[in-house]
Amino acid sequence: MNSLKISNAPLKGLEGFKQNWKTDLLAGFMVFLLALPLSLGIAKASGFPASMGVLTAIIGGLISPFFKVSALTIKGPAAGLITICSGAILEFGEQGWKIAAAAIMVAAIFQIILAKFKLGSLSDFFPHSAVHGMLAAIGIIIIAKQIPVLLGDDPSLYAGEGPIELLLDIPMFVGNAHLHIGIVGIIGVLVMFGLPRIGIKVLQKVPAPLIVLVLSIPLALYWHFRETEPAYSLVQIGDFWGMLDFNFDFSWISKFVFWKYVFMFLFVNSLESLLTVKAVDNLDPYKRTSDYNGDLTGVGFGNFFSAMLGGLPMISEVVRSTANIGFGGRTKWSNFFHGFFLLLAMLFIIPFIEMIPNSALAAMLIYAGYRLAAPRQFLHTYRIGKEQLAIFITTIAVTLLEDLLLGIAAGILVEFIFHIYHGAKVKYLFKACYELKDSDHLLEVNVCESAIFSNLIGFKKLLDEIPHDKAIRFNFSETKLIDHSFMAFISHYQKEYSIKGGQFELAGLENHKSFSEHDLATKKLIKI
Repeated sequence: MNSLKISNAPLKGLEGFKQNWKTDLLAGFMVFLLALPLSLGIAKASGFPASMGVLTAIIGGLISPFFKVSALTIKGPAAGLITICSGAILEFGEQGWKIAAAAIMVAAIFQIILAKFKLGSLSDFFPHSAVHGMLAAIGIIIIAKQIPVLLGDDPSLYAGEGPIELLLDIPMFVGNAHLHIGIVGIIGVLVMFGLPRIGIKVLQKVPAPLIVLVLSIPLALYWHFRETEPAYSLVQIGDFWGMLDFNFDFSWISKFVFWKYVFMFLFVNSLESLLTVKAVDNLDPYKRTSDYNGDLTGVGFGNFFSAMLGGLPMISEVVRSTANIGFGGRTKWSNFFHGFFLLLAMLFIIPFIEMIPNSALAAMLIYAGYRLAAPRQFLHTYRIGKEQLAIFITTIAVTLLEDLLLGIAAGILVEFIFHIYHGAKVKYLFKACYELKDSDHLLEVNVCESAIFSNLIGFKKLLDEIPHDKAIRFNFSETKLIDHSFMAFISHYQKEYSIKGGQFELAGLENHKSFSEHDLATKKLIKI
């Protein structure tokens, strides 16, 4: 069945357009309905003009498909970068939006260089639990920042507060809430969280953000938001086309803080985008494998042009990409159509867009934040292993108290401490140790010392050099420690190799003690 799906995969390029334009057009339109309010909300929460979020999605749709990007991912602004964008604008001061755009342009250039040197695989260096902890922390920060917006408080009054302070201020936000704005926001939350749980198939096929708009816009008109509520209660687009005027400022390029945000944009943007591509490849009904460096190149050029015009950083975004698959998208032309419909929206329906209450957008972002930090993420990590939960929570705590870079660094440090405690030698933390036994029909890889996240790239290079018609056996009988990140990688590789018709065996695990009952838990060699 799998090989049949691969052979029947949609054509590429113009031939793919001719073959699949009807299904991709429909998928692109449905994703557009989802992307429009999310792009507005993400931009607003990031401190950018709301319309710049739509600009980012337009460029992500119209430009990135002409690179070797993943077939089914949708490019656009991401909730996961709100924290960095808003933090940059706050630190950069009065011209923060334009200076942040300049930092994104520089990060985009580095992104293209990384892809040119085929360094997209560097994303494999970061341990899974630390990465998921970083995303969960971002989710908590998004929720904290959107609560005052949801209830109708002036968000500018709390721009300088950290997530812990914002969460502690919730009673004050409730006390200061604007009744009608708060009602619209709460209805939006109920729809976003409740719709996926309703067993009505017809409703489940409609994007929840669209239903939020259908309910919130009439309520805003009925309660005369424009006349009776503060100006920040409604989306403000203004002169969209007049803002497209090379909105960047390099005046801070000689300062450390500028380069701090260049690195943060580069790191989080690239990592989250590549992780999305990997996740979407697993959902692809045709079992295609994306060119990660090609996708990184497309995202890099998209980021450069977006930032040049004042837009946000874009990634391969997971919610819209998953929806694209659900709506029947087959090729990257669905991404193109989604960008095309957003362009039409900016041409013809800006007055309609300015009827959208910001509290409705806050409800959508709170749901996006919840998906990143849901209790099931904690439970899933715990099931993999207690040590993974410790890494996960450490990353969250340090990120909330300090920033993203220190958070991910703390998570990595804790994982190294665990590995060294359980027998991994410092000498082999970054070096892949293995012996090869090659015969006509079988290549056996005897893994020595440890197989962990920090030396995974060395093993990946080895696998990239092996012909795909070769039978492979990874023998772990003498491997002292195999961590969760390595187990997740090698199990996924085994599955993909088998789908393509190859033979791939994992051997020698029977003498290892697993840190939990989870198949991908960290495993330690038992002395016999």
